[in-house]
Amino acid sequence: MEANLSVAAEVEAEADAAAPGAYTAMGYNLPALLFGVLLIVVIICGNLLVCLSVFTEKALKTTTNYFIVSLAVADLMLAVLVLPLFVFSEFQDGVWTLGTTVCDGLMTMDVMLCTASIFNLCAISVDRFIAVSIPLIYNRKHVDMRQTVLLSATWILALAVASPVIFGINNVPGRDSSECKLENDDYVLYSSVCSFFIPCPIMVLLYFGMFRGLRRWEEGRKAKLKSSIQACRKLQEAATSLPPLASLPPPLPPIIERELTDTPDEPSTFPSAEQPFHLSEYKDGPVPTVSFADIRFNPDPQKRKRAKINNRERKAMKVLPVVVGAFLFCWTPFFVLHTMRARCQDCYVPPGLMSVVTWLGYVNSALNPVIYTIFNTEFRNFFKKFLHRCCSQI
Repeated sequence: MEANLSVAAEVEAEADAAAPGAYTAMGYNLPALLFGVLLIVVIICGNLLVCLSVFTEKALKTTTNYFIVSLAVADLMLAVLVLPLFVFSEFQDGVWTLGTTVCDGLMTMDVMLCTASIFNLCAISVDRFIAVSIPLIYNRKHVDMRQTVLLSATWILALAVASPVIFGINNVPGRDSSECKLENDDYVLYSSVCSFFIPCPIMVLLYFGMFRGLRRWEEGRKAKLKSSIQACRKLQEAATSLPPLASLPPPLPPIIERELTDTPDEPSTFPSAEQPFHLSEYKDGPVPTVSFADIRFNPDPQKRKRAKINNRERKAMKVLPVVVGAFLFCWTPFFVLHTMRARCQDCYVPPGLMSVVTWLGYVNSALNPVIYTIFNTEFRNFFKKFLHRCCSQI
């Protein structure tokens, strides 16, 4: 009797496992598949729009946007080469069935592209720090040698960090072929330090220095403007206190106050105190006028004007705390747990928690296009125009 009940229980269990809705018993993770497909589509569409907008819109062809294109390419390659295999593994509840060779290729591309994405964010911080700190040598329209080296170094260093995986460092004794992960604990520490724990503090310090320089520039601009307004007011008060001279022509219209940063530092060709003004020369004739186009300045290479940071750049730089905050929020949990699991043998990290923080890191690739474009008028106008054109054709 007990044997018959046991057989019946086994048959019932097998029937329940074969039911169409028993995805958990079969080891399939449908939510991970749906979320992964949606994430891939969002990353591809967002980063393709970023690349397309920079290469088609003349107003967006600036050096800073070329760095953003490099970041978009890294995130785009991540969505095409890494995420499909990762989503497939998550759909199978973390079980890897594609062999160790494919796993090593996946780990190489994963490390390289995630590192390239982080390095590109760091390169953007270097680029904008230079734009604020030493704007005289910063080229806003064309990519010069320094920026080309910076972009190339981003990808070369990312490949150098990931190359040990493809060269066999993942082939450790007793490797479990049903799980795809980095097997060498020393390499986990090395890649985490190079990919996150070194560039992250550098990026934060550069952004901090950039905002300090921007604040000093704002304070200096306001001080110069205030001093120029005070000087103009003193001249007006001195002019009103002088007795009227009937022989002189009517006074010229008042000069419009302008920012001191917009006026050149070099001496102009107006008559100075060494060249006295003779009233007899203009007594019987019309008073000559001087326009700004007629003024000529003698450029002095030792006294070059400091380049201005326009209002558009200042607004763009105020978005950077959002970028840094999103980056730290998405990647810090992953690298902390990733390193702790490799170095602390007694520390237990649940597989579900490790899967969540890995997904969170990949979500950053979808956030980057939103953060870098939603606050930019040119990008926003291009997206609206592009989407309107696509909808009208449909």
